[in-house]
Amino acid sequence: MTTTARTTTAGGAVAPGGAQALTGVFSVVPGAGEVLIGVAIAVPQPWAGELEAWRRSFGDPLGATVPAHVTLVPPTAVRRADLPAVREHLARATAASGPFRVELDGADTFRPVTPVVYVRLAAGAGECADLEGRVRSGVLGTQRRFPFHPHVTVAQQLEDEVLDTACTQLAGYDAAFDVSEVDLYELGTDGRWRSVQTFRLGG
Repeated sequence: MTTTARTTTAGGAVAPGGAQALTGVFSVVPGAGEVLIGVAIAVPQPWAGELEAWRRSFGDPLGATVPAHVTLVPPTAVRRADLPAVREHLARATAASGPFRVELDGADTFRPVTPVVYVRLAAGAGECADLEGRVRSGVLGTQRRFPFHPHVTVAQQLEDEVLDTACTQLAGYDAAFDVSEVDLYELGTDGRWRSVQTFRLGG
């Protein structure tokens, strides 16, 4: 699989079709014949709606375009021709993993390394790490910019005062849910991330 990535601190990338695509702290720009994908554990409702509403309330533009999730493979540019191989790999990787439970508890930050506030995983982090190791290999074995640290982002690329507020307001946040599937996401020309296929853990 051929992948391309150009990193900046702008937080945006031009997606196929000309849409402005916000992908997070780093920009990933697809080349000709490529598409931006990501692999993640979707936070289920009602907690997804709560966390997305919090994110929008802080003024984070990604609150309207990125569903609440735990990232396994960050935005990655792949050739459309390689998508069948990506899907086959994900089917094998998720079949080798079993369901588990995640508990969210409070907020923390990656500052000063990156301007991100997130909700912590109090349980399920080890299972997420095992799953990430299986998923982010082979055809999706891209280089990691940072060590894997499972989390749910709730604010990023904002002023320090806003990030401080996010940490304070979500300090007591808690939720728990069972994880039984993983989603392959694709960035649309409208700048929104959508699930295009779901893979059941354990097959």
